Amino acid sequence: MSLIDLANPTRFLALTERVLPWLAAATAILLAIGLYQSAMAPDDYQQGATVKIMFIHVPNAWLSMFVWGVMSVAALGTLVWRHPLADVAAKAAAPIGAAFTFLALVTGSLWGRPMWGTYWEWDARLTSVLILFLMYLGIMALWRAVEDPSRAARAAAILTLVGAINIPIIKFSVDWWNTLHQGASVIRAGGPSMDRVFLIPLLIMAVAFSLLFLTLHLAAMRNEVLRRRVRTLQIMQASRQAA
Repeated sequence: MSLIDLANPTRFLALTERVLPWLAAATAILLAIGLYQSAMAPDDYQQGATVKIMFIHVPNAWLSMFVWGVMSVAALGTLVWRHPLADVAAKAAAPIGAAFTFLALVTGSLWGRPMWGTYWEWDARLTSVLILFLMYLGIMALWRAVEDPSRAARAAAILTLVGAINIPIIKFSVDWWNTLHQGASVIRAGGPSMDRVFLIPLLIMAVAFSLLFLTLHLAAMRNEVLRRRVRTLQIMQASRQAA
């Protein structure tokens, strides 16, 4: 089924009805495996047991940026390709991305306290992620503030594309500025620098959280399509009563 086929909301709803149970099951299984592997991972020789916060923090941090990337593609779909479900995808992704970003900030603060001696430091990485969280909240507020869905979609799409500038800043902030945050240890030139006993559980958790996002996103898109159908029926009923 192509993206053109999915432009039909009825076909999209039929697809989600078939796919969501399998996605939810796969997500639950991978999360269970990942959590078990994370719990069984040894303590780090420097960080001790606190290193295990990484298995929650890092996937959330990755997804905080990835979800904004999804929203940016959806924004192009709204402004350039006029795909009927593009604004639905963007609107549904924003609260999920905000949740991942919030969890990244919280777990990062909990990890930073024993490592840095403080829960928060206004360095480049932490500050740019906080800005990302505020941008998510701004997008959500914009959707609620504008009553006309088409106008809200265009405004949110423009703001999303402007905000995408922050993503490479987050990614490369540890390379561009002096920061407390460690550099990349998984996706880097020369391969991962992390030991396999930590790398494997981390990758499993990353895949599990990615499936969690996909599951939640499709469910939220389905709910948004149904909500819009109900709103259209209510408007049509009100018009008939007024006539």
